[in-house]
Amino acid sequence: MTGMDARDTELKKELNATLQARRELGDDYESALVDSFMEKVDQRIDGAVERRLRRQLAEQQMVAARGARSPKSTDTFGERFGFGIVSLVLAIPLSAIGAGTAHLPGLLVSWVGIVGVNVVQAARTNPGLFRGWRHRAKDEDRWED
Repeated sequence: MTGMDARDTELKKELNATLQARRELGDDYESALVDSFMEKVDQRIDGAVERRLRRQLAEQQMVAARGARSPKSTDTFGERFGFGIVSLVLAIPLSAIGAGTAHLPGLLVSWVGIVGVNVVQAARTNPGLFRGWRHRAKDEDRWED
């Protein structure tokens, strides 16, 4: 039995105990019983969120300590190629919808969105991709002075 299964079983026992108490005590205590049970559920959720945040923080600290990128980042050629293909395939119906409903402005908006999604994906998978553009722009500014 995993930790999550044990917590689920414990929560089911709490619910059954609350329902049994409600049957025994009657309607007068229903609100208090529900509040008590919800407090336990809130505590359980808070604990789960806290554990998840601690785990994510520890993972980020490990990644930063190694100087590596996140293990969830997608930077293989196949994943980038697949994202590009899916983007182009989805561009066809999006273009048709945009052009059909709002003509040229709709088409332009749909393509700005498609390009935007691809730029974000490129920046996410290649963090230094756009950093070079800023350096080149600064170098060009120096030559003009």
